[in-house]
Amino acid sequence: MNKLFELVRKLQIHPLLWVVIALAIATAHFIELMMLLLIIFVHEMGHVAAASFFSWRIKKIALLPFGGVAEVDEHGNRPLKEELIVVLAGPLQHVWMMGLAYLLFITGTFPEKWHSLFVGYNLMVLVFNLLPIWPLDGGKLLFILLSMNTPFQKAHLLTLYASAGGLLIFSGILLFVAPLTLNVWIIIGFLAVSLYFEWKQRQFAFMRFLMERYYGKRVDLRELRPINTSENEMVGHVLQRFQRGCKHPIIVKKQNGEERMIDENELLHAFFSEKIFTAKIGDLLYPY
Repeated sequence: MNKLFELVRKLQIHPLLWVVIALAIATAHFIELMMLLLIIFVHEMGHVAAASFFSWRIKKIALLPFGGVAEVDEHGNRPLKEELIVVLAGPLQHVWMMGLAYLLFITGTFPEKWHSLFVGYNLMVLVFNLLPIWPLDGGKLLFILLSMNTPFQKAHLLTLYASAGGLLIFSGILLFVAPLTLNVWIIIGFLAVSLYFEWKQRQFAFMRFLMERYYGKRVDLRELRPINTSENEMVGHVLQRFQRGCKHPIIVKKQNGEERMIDENELLHAFFSEKIFTAKIGDLLYPY
């Protein structure tokens, strides 16, 4: 129960949402807005409940004028299975909500008008959130999928490129189908700004991934995925090959054909604590 209260305390309502609520009251659309906000809130609480189950650090749950967001203080070093469950926990909430609405409808508790509207809103939020555009759930699922066999930095960049392309396609379709739908254009603007800032901070996101891997909470990364390199490769280049969800023994092949192994923590220690930014991997095989 204390955990539930702690989560509720993290709930924040954007000031502009109160303006939207006032407009909804003035235009006699208060019930419709409350219904949509309830759906969005339950969706975000699905993410939060799953994240809390895995003891993730939850920063806030925010209700915005055009949606919601659950922010966590995790930076790509949790097991991919955990991340997949947390991302899917939001969309899955729509399944039981639509099922419950149908049961209430067939028992005569939920009028047909409100049932149809509630199901329609659920489908709208569900489908929109699964679009492969960052930071929507679909974009995060794409990032997880790419991360399975691609280094973090490359997977992050590919996700942003694909998201930009997806946003352009979605905007083009909207331009022909419903060019005057103002609220959707506002959401598209929000996604475009989010993508822009994520692109600008891409190097920071990569460094944060490495820093948490070195300084942060130790997570049991069960999969060992060796990185083969030569003693002449730069430390920074090897770090760019680090992946999510696995631990990397660094196999260094010397010029004489001999192979030596370096633990990834030695590499991270050299990078962050010893400030060895431009050294070669071979330099780490000897005292420095």
